[in-house]
Amino acid sequence: MASPFDLEATSAYAEWRQRKLDTAPRRLEDVLVDIGDPRRLTLAERDRLLALNATANLAVYIGKTGRDPDKEIPRQLGAQLGLKTLDNHWLTDDDAISPISVRGAEVRGERREFIPYTDKPIKWHTDGYYNTPDHTIRGLLLHCVERAASGGENQLLDHEIAYILLRDENPDFIRALAAPDAMTIPPRIDDTGIARAEQSGPVFSVNADGTLHMRYTARTVSIAWPPDAATQAAKTALERILATPTPWTLHGRLEPGMGLVSNNVLHDRAGFTETPACRRLLYRARYYERVGAARLGIENSP
Repeated sequence: MASPFDLEATSAYAEWRQRKLDTAPRRLEDVLVDIGDPRRLTLAERDRLLALNATANLAVYIGKTGRDPDKEIPRQLGAQLGLKTLDNHWLTDDDAISPISVRGAEVRGERREFIPYTDKPIKWHTDGYYNTPDHTIRGLLLHCVERAASGGENQLLDHEIAYILLRDENPDFIRALAAPDAMTIPPRIDDTGIARAEQSGPVFSVNADGTLHMRYTARTVSIAWPPDAATQAAKTALERILATPTPWTLHGRLEPGMGLVSNNVLHDRAGFTETPACRRLLYRARYYERVGAARLGIENSP
């Protein structure tokens, strides 16, 4: 069967595109799932979260754990959804789950320079865009323990919708962004030398199971793009698409007990303000599998 992501497979693409647009959510309410305890999903709750990720690549749950700071909440939730291999990178805690907070930056000094650990806005991105191919982040789980006093809202956009908008405008945009050197992250240097090597890779690629993966950041610092006209035109088109509200761009803010389960879709974050009573804390878990993949026995490794 032809892949819809093969630029020569126009019929397969047209069929997939129609199904995608027919089912794509247009309101945050379309992807909300009420659950009890994320650590112990009912069969119906789990099936709904899996079904939304299968069609829309994301779901937002509303749980009843409130401000419970138990880090087993995201861990056990992920395990029930087939997410098994956590990305244990240098800024995670020992359990490979990152507490995202300004306070975390104060406690662990090396986090200070990284925007997620500040109250500043974050531009559109997918997580782990600086990872090596064998550490590709395909699943992302965010769990809210405490919200900010104001701000901190997110926008969400299924990366498959971004692909459609780009390909419909000009298939050459996809061709350029699928190149193996389409986006390069320069090396990270610390006091001892090169802490992370330069990492080049495509923006769009296809997983071993035939699903689409996107690796992207809209940041303009420490990012290198090839200077050729095709890549620059594709990059500009993607930036324009993300800067323009689409019918499929979802908006909302996670409240205590809520969370996002996704196949690492495009997302951003507004800046926020804290008070002593409301200091924002989210737990972030990154996985090498897509939601449901491990449970179904699907391998996603390159």
